[in-house]
Amino acid sequence: MTNASNKRLLKSLSGEMTDRPPFWLMRQAGRYLPEYRETRAKAGNFLDLCYNPALAEEVTLQPLRRYGMDAAILFADILLIPHALGQPLAYREGEGPVLDPVRSIAGLKSLGLTKIHDTLSPVYETVARLSQSIPKDCTLIGFAGAPWTVATYMVEGKGSKDYAHIKHWAYNDPAGFGHLMDLLVEATTDYLLRQVAAGAEVIQIFDTWAGVLPDDEFRKWSIEPTKRIVEGLRTQHPDLPVIGFPKGVGANIIEFVRETGVTAVSLDTGTPLDWASKVLQPVLPVQGNLDPMLLVTGGAAMERRVADILRILGKKPFIFNLGHGIVPQTPPENVARLAQLICGE
Repeated sequence: MTNASNKRLLKSLSGEMTDRPPFWLMRQAGRYLPEYRETRAKAGNFLDLCYNPALAEEVTLQPLRRYGMDAAILFADILLIPHALGQPLAYREGEGPVLDPVRSIAGLKSLGLTKIHDTLSPVYETVARLSQSIPKDCTLIGFAGAPWTVATYMVEGKGSKDYAHIKHWAYNDPAGFGHLMDLLVEATTDYLLRQVAAGAEVIQIFDTWAGVLPDDEFRKWSIEPTKRIVEGLRTQHPDLPVIGFPKGVGANIIEFVRETGVTAVSLDTGTPLDWASKVLQPVLPVQGNLDPMLLVTGGAAMERRVADILRILGKKPFIFNLGHGIVPQTPPENVARLAQLICGE
């Protein structure tokens, strides 16, 4: 195994300064790349791609070949957990993920942990393959969705604008809703431990919809479940780096950092750079936070913002990333230019 000291991402996560900030991009393997679209067509549908280790490995490697990122993130999806728990899941063109909603204690009876690792075993195989095939100076990131974010899809049945069903359940029956969250904490912890056993060196936990919660509910349904997962991982891997991403939570990110035990925190596009530099970076490394639409726009607008991010956040341990995932209409040449700017070429 390559010495971690050769890997920029691991250095930054340990609090070291590096010759330049490491970089990777959320959804760096995806529809903006023509080779991804070709590979997905071979797989058939999106779920089949996630569960095909050879093809999932290939799409994970594609952006590394083009852009030389410092990390590869496992190609999978946050909704593989509910699928493995027994919730029917489909991805429909133009509509996104669709699940049979679970909205009560009674609905939980159809879900269970007994076959989860049988369903997810192809994902662990993908991790094992990647641990051997990524460049030696590249770090392998495993990931999962945070329980709150995964639960939003499980309860709403698809993406939502108002989160009415999940909020009603969580507010009206917190004990019952807590059973779903407990199930997700256990399943997610086991899932991530298996990823680490297969070769993942860093874990990222995505709480994409944490920002829809008021502060008291944010503590209960975002911070506490994430804290339990981090504690569960650290019982077996005390030094495992974990990056948290509580998107859209504003100043509540301070309490998230303080309470969860994450190693680093990923910043969404709305987080002010000067504030992050003064308030967060003295506490832990940060990751972020270029607007994905600036990556679409490219040119002088993108270059100015990249320069600002590097100037303000690059003086302390920092990982360059986006404030959310790459969007499909991103020109690949703009990503190439971004890589040049970060690498000083």
